[in-house]
Amino acid sequence: MNKIAQGVRLWFAPQRIREEGDTPDYRFSLANERTFLAWIRTALALIGGGFAVDQFLPELVWGVRAGLALGLLASGVLCALRAVSHWVRCEQAMRRGEDLPVSRFPALLSLVVAVVAVAMVVVVLFGWEGV
Repeated sequence: MNKIAQGVRLWFAPQRIREEGDTPDYRFSLANERTFLAWIRTALALIGGGFAVDQFLPELVWGVRAGLALGLLASGVLCALRAVSHWVRCEQAMRRGEDLPVSRFPALLSLVVAVVAVAMVVVVLFGWEGV
């Protein structure tokens, strides 16, 4: 079985993580869980923002509105998936005594949010009719 499939299986069977390595200090596991929850809150905010753009900006040209909404919704989905993946990878690294995994995802997410924010600034400055 490939590595991705094994990782996804751990999402639904976290007890299997305990089968390898040593149990880390519970404070580190709880910190890992708090980080997971923060990513989930971020995902929910992005999804909510996507729905808000779609529902509350009807005067905006459909293509622009759909692009902004879909960008936020897709970011929310990716953020939620990344949250559980990162939680599993960090838990495994702590149990193995390895360095915690690094990711480019926070930078990618920041860029997507910045692009949507710039687009919203344009909408605010020039009004709905200008876009």
